[in-house]
Amino acid sequence: MAANRRNGMLPSEPGLVGIVSAMALPRMSLPTVATVVAAVAALYFGREVFLPIAIALLLTFALAPLVSALKRIGIPRLPAVIASVLGAFTVLALFSFIVATQVSELAQNIPLYQSNILTKVRSLKETGVGGGVIARLSEAIERVGQELDRQETSQPAADQPRREPVPVEIIARERPLQVLQNLIGPLISPLASAGLIVVVVIFMLLEREDLRDRFIRLVGYGDLHRTTEALQEAGKRVGRYLLMQLVVNIVYAVPVTAGLWILGIPNALLWGLLALALRFVPYIGPIIGALLPLFLALAVAPGWSLVLWTAGLFVAMEMITGNVVEPWLYGSRTGLSPLAIIVAAIFWTWLWGPLGLVLSTPLTVCLVVLGRHVPQFEFLEVLFGNEPVLEPHARLYQRLLAGDPEEATDHAEEMLEEKYLFEFYDKVAIPALLLGEQDRVRGVMGDEQRRRVAASAQMLVANLDDSAREEAEEDDDPEPATADEDKQAQGVSEDDIELPDGTDISVLCAGGRGELDDAAAAMLAQVLEVQGATVSKASFADMDPASIRRLELDAVDTVVVGFLNRDSVKHARFLVRRLKRVKRALRVGIVFWSEDGDDKNTAVELANDINADFVAYGMVEAVLGALSSDPPVALKIAAKRRMRRRLRPAKKAPLAAAK
Repeated sequence: MAANRRNGMLPSEPGLVGIVSAMALPRMSLPTVATVVAAVAALYFGREVFLPIAIALLLTFALAPLVSALKRIGIPRLPAVIASVLGAFTVLALFSFIVATQVSELAQNIPLYQSNILTKVRSLKETGVGGGVIARLSEAIERVGQELDRQETSQPAADQPRREPVPVEIIARERPLQVLQNLIGPLISPLASAGLIVVVVIFMLLEREDLRDRFIRLVGYGDLHRTTEALQEAGKRVGRYLLMQLVVNIVYAVPVTAGLWILGIPNALLWGLLALALRFVPYIGPIIGALLPLFLALAVAPGWSLVLWTAGLFVAMEMITGNVVEPWLYGSRTGLSPLAIIVAAIFWTWLWGPLGLVLSTPLTVCLVVLGRHVPQFEFLEVLFGNEPVLEPHARLYQRLLAGDPEEATDHAEEMLEEKYLFEFYDKVAIPALLLGEQDRVRGVMGDEQRRRVAASAQMLVANLDDSAREEAEEDDDPEPATADEDKQAQGVSEDDIELPDGTDISVLCAGGRGELDDAAAAMLAQVLEVQGATVSKASFADMDPASIRRLELDAVDTVVVGFLNRDSVKHARFLVRRLKRVKRALRVGIVFWSEDGDDKNTAVELANDINADFVAYGMVEAVLGALSSDPPVALKIAAKRRMRRRLRPAKKAPLAAAK
C-alpha cells in the first residue's frame, strides 16, 4: 500500500468506507422511567415463567444449527429435533449426575483433610504471618460467642429455687407416605422446570419458521428486510457464541482435569466439569472455578508446594486459553463491551439468581442485536455494544474540545495503520474542524475555546510528523513492488487518480480567516510534504493587507489558502488579487473545505469568478491543484479600471488641439 503512496494511487471509491456518514447523528428516543420499571418488574416477579422460556430460547439457538445439519443429510424434521434435544439433555443429565456423585464423595472425605488445615493454621501462627490478625480474629469470635451465651442464659430470681432442666426426647412417627413426600418434594420443582424446558425447546425447534413469521408480523411487518436481518443476526451470533464458548471451555477443562489428576488433587473430574461450566460466567467464573481446587490443595497436603502448583496450572491454562485459543476460535466477538458484560452479569444475577448469571451474556447479546435493528431499542446498542457510538470525526472534535490531543493522536495512529495520512485528514480531521466552524458560526464557541481547539489540532499535526515521515520514507523505497502487482494486491483499478510528485515544487499553505483555518492549512502542508514538496506555512494574520507584502514569495510557486467557512468567497477574491499583485507569476489556489465535496464544474466556475488558478473542496483536489504544473492565470483587470483607461485619452484630446 505504501509503495503507491508517492505515485498516489487513490481508490476511485471513497476511502474509510463507513467512517463518516452525516455531520449530525439523529436524535435517539429513550424509554420512559415508567416503561423501564414496568419491564424490570415483570421480569422479576414473573421469573418463574420467563426464566424457563429464556433458557429454552437460548437452547433453541444453540440446537438450531444441529437440527439444520441433520435435515441436510436427509433426516425428517421431527426425528432431527427429537434426536438433537434428547442428545443435548442426555449430556446435561450425565453432567449433573457426575457432579452430584463427585460432590457426595468429596463431602465424605472432608473430615480427613481437617488435620492438614489445622497444621497450616498453626504454622501461620508460629511464623507470625499476618501480624497477629488470626489471633485477633479468634479472640473476637470467642468474645462474641461468650456475649451471646450470656444473653441467652437467664438468671433465676434470688427467692426462687433453681430448677434443674428435664431432658425431653421427641419421637416423631411419620407415615410412609409422608417420608416419600419429604424425599420427592424437593425434586419436583427442578424436574418440572427441566421437563417444561424440554417441551418448549422441542416445540420452538419444530415451529421455528412459524414463530419467526409471527414475530415479524408483530414487530416488523413494515420492514421485512430489517426484521429478517435482526433475527438472522441474533440466531447466528448467539448460536456461535454458545458453540464457541463450549468448545473453548472443553479445551480449557480437559487439561485442567488432567493436570489436577497428575498433581493428586482429589475429585479432579469434578473440578474439571465445574471449570467447564463456570467459564460460561464472564470474568468471575474462572476465578470461582480455581478457588475450590486451591482450597482442596490447601487441605490435602501439609506443605505449600501443591497449592503453588495448582495455582500455576490455572494461571497457565487461563493465559493460553485467553491469548491463543479464544482469538483463534472466535471469528467474531459477542459485540458487547467489557463493562457491559460486567453490568449485565450483575443485573441478571439480581433478577434471576445464579441461572441469570450464566445466561447474562447471551441474553444481553440478543438485546444488543434488537437495538441494532429496531429503532425503538437503539439505546440498548448504545449502552451495551462495543461499536463506537460517535463518528470518528465527532469523536476527534470532542477530544479537541477537551484539549486532549494525545488521545486524538492515539486514535489517528490506529487509523493510519491501514489508511493514508491524507485519507485521515480528508475524512476525519477536516470534518472535525468543520464541526468547530459550525459551532463558531452558531455562537456556541467562545474565543478561548476556539483557540484551544485550534491549538490541539496543531499539536495533533505535530504529533503525526513521525507517521508522515514514515510514509515519505516508504515512498522512497528503492525496491518497490511493480505497479501491476501492487494494484492487484490493493484492488486498485486502472482509472484511479494519481497524486503527483511534489519534488522541486514550493508551496505556501495559509489559513483564510481564523485559527481553525490555520490548523486545516497545517494538515494540507503535511500531506504536501509527504508528496515531496517544499512547504512553508503562514497564518491568517499574515494574509492581512498590511502583512501580505511582507511574505517571502520569491521561491514560492503556489500559494494555497483554505477556508472552513463557505461564505468567504469575497474575502478569497481579495486575497487572490493581492497575492497576484505581489507576484504575477504566482499560482494561487483557494480551498473551501467541505466534507462531501462539490461538482468540478462548480469549482471551475468559481475559480474563474475569483481569478484563482484552482478551487478545491477536499484534500485530494487541493493536493492536485497545489502540485499542478499548469501556468498561472493572469490577473484580470477590473471593468472600472479599463473604463478609466479608455476615458483618459479622450479628455486630453481637446487640450492638444487648442495648443
